[in-house]
Amino acid sequence: MIAFGPVPSRRLGRSLGINNIPAKICTFACVYCQLGNTIKMQVKREAFYLPERIFAEVRDKVAELRARGERIDYLTFVPDGEPTLDLNLGKEIELLRPLGIPIAVITNASLIHLPEVRSALELADWVSLKVDAVTESVWHKVDRAHGSLSLQEIHRGMAKFTGEFDGFLATETMLVRGVNDSEQEFELVADFLAALPRKHGGRGPDKAYISIPTRPPAEDWCQPAEEGAIASAYHIFAEKLGEGRVEYLIGYEGDAFASTGNAAEDLLSITAVHPMRREAVQKFLERAGADWSLVDELLRSGAMIRLEYRGHEFYMRKLPGRKAS
Repeated sequence: MIAFGPVPSRRLGRSLGINNIPAKICTFACVYCQLGNTIKMQVKREAFYLPERIFAEVRDKVAELRARGERIDYLTFVPDGEPTLDLNLGKEIELLRPLGIPIAVITNASLIHLPEVRSALELADWVSLKVDAVTESVWHKVDRAHGSLSLQEIHRGMAKFTGEFDGFLATETMLVRGVNDSEQEFELVADFLAALPRKHGGRGPDKAYISIPTRPPAEDWCQPAEEGAIASAYHIFAEKLGEGRVEYLIGYEGDAFASTGNAAEDLLSITAVHPMRREAVQKFLERAGADWSLVDELLRSGAMIRLEYRGHEFYMRKLPGRKAS
């Protein structure tokens, strides 16, 4: 399914996700990716789905949810891969605009040096850019970018975009223990963010999120930064950007996942891009009028897998590049 949720988002409230990229096609192979290893790395943009299909599926999902009294705060492009690889992203945003719901895009910013990508993103209301590191060697270790990409070119593209974007600008920095969690890197990232120009004056993002892996990562060795390093990052970012513009993104997002009536279909579409903790799955099943036998059947059929991470059980749709724990 292209439209899924809404899911509880620590950034966007009740977010109806839009999965506009086939499973695990991305420009990066981040060590912390919650969906597993990238299967196909590419930088060439292409049309994956007809924009009219994406619009129709989102429109129908919105209608179903509204009929059930479900709140939707954002329509969010947050797919199995990098959303800006979609050649039709801008057209899809324009088609969705009449639904009257703010539109968000969560991107790793890898293609933001392309004018056509910046033009598409400028149509959104809320955009998040990934800035995990500004040191080239550290960037490669944590994000494992496609070999043709240039970090300097990406940074120039970010500055061009932020200088033209009218909407809410967020950035996200994921902290991985022993990789990008040094005070030196925090200083460099904070300086870079603080220097980003804004269209109507001023500099820096509206909100700089500091996050850690909270779901099973692509690499078993990948662990969240230590508490002391997370606190250090916050204080450095706050000093450069202002405390009101820095926020932790390290807690559990909650269990308020919605169903449109087909529990199996909804569960698989949500967990294709958003692995769910056991307690969240249980509450979802209760709201959908189903029981745990549905999960058992999905596990037996191979449609879903079970994972363990930091003392919690997670369930997700079986995707290429991800094995059960």
